[in-house]
Amino acid sequence: MKLFWSSRSPFVRKVMIFAHETGIADRITRERTVVAPTKPNADVMRINPLNKLPTLILDDGRALYDSRVIVEYLDGVHGGRRRIPEAGEARFEALRMQALCDGILDFLLVGLSERARPEAQQSADLKAALAVKFKAAFDALDVEAAHLDVGRFGLAEIATSTVVGYADFRYGAEHWRDGRPNLAAFAEKIAERASIVATAHADVY
Repeated sequence: MKLFWSSRSPFVRKVMIFAHETGIADRITRERTVVAPTKPNADVMRINPLNKLPTLILDDGRALYDSRVIVEYLDGVHGGRRRIPEAGEARFEALRMQALCDGILDFLLVGLSERARPEAQQSADLKAALAVKFKAAFDALDVEAAHLDVGRFGLAEIATSTVVGYADFRYGAEHWRDGRPNLAAFAEKIAERASIVATAHADVY
């Protein structure tokens, strides 16, 4: 399998954490890839018209995207303990946590794009709204973190790991740990985990 990959993408990192946790990272060839809203990547768009990462190319040439679909696929091919419950309340709880974490990443990426604009062109209203979302979402994730199980390290834990990793990478100045003891403790517990160390963000193309 081949993954269109970037060390800067939190959604790519989610896929790679999942791959390391399930023991199949060595079956995935990573191809460093740059995509941007204003610069369509022709190689990516030939197989993924959304021009987004991650995109996984299977051995038969089919392409899977986005990260939610890719981790579902990987969970069916590694042959070990499933990291995504197959049915019932446990499955919907895991998917709900993934939705929360993916949603947080979505607005963190919006905030990053806004910060990259010239200051005079930045929207004060958007920045204020993002600040409200940041506080509400991280407060909610702190409550959820009290129920995470590092020993199990299923989809909910992987998704939360992706959020705290990206928050450290791009939003350290926000002091997101302050007043969120459960989330801070979770981040501390996973910091030296092999899958986390192996997939660390790097600000390079």
